[in-house]
Amino acid sequence: MTKTSTSLQRTKTTEDEKLLKSPIAEPIPFTQTDTWRVMRIMGEFVEGFESLAELGPAVTIFGSARTKPGEAQYETAVSVAQLLGEAGYTIITGGGPGIMRAGNQGAKAGNTVSVGLNIELPFEQNLNPYIDLSVDFRYFFARKTMLV
Repeated sequence: MTKTSTSLQRTKTTEDEKLLKSPIAEPIPFTQTDTWRVMRIMGEFVEGFESLAELGPAVTIFGSARTKPGEAQYETAVSVAQLLGEAGYTIITGGGPGIMRAGNQGAKAGNTVSVGLNIELPFEQNLNPYIDLSVDFRYFFARKTMLV
């Protein structure tokens, strides 16, 4: 029979043992993995291109969200969008307030299709009331691609 000496037992944990005992990370829900993120991004591009494909010639108007009705830049954007609409162009904006709203307002006055490419933000930007077609985006770069 063999005896084990208590003096031979280690009491200190090595760095390797500490590393191997580190808590295992919680599994990530599969819809939040990189693979699914790529699928969501691809979906935004597909939806964006599909939504805009049949609109014909279009012009994007994009500018400050802080410009107010009555300011020179706002009124100019309304006039330009109206003239472009009357000439047969669809007007595309970011769908928000300011110059974007002015562009959509001018599109309505010019009797043309008014498109808003909205971005989902934590402080939710509401679409302006002059939108005929709204496309929502989660990723800024996908939205910017559709604006050009």
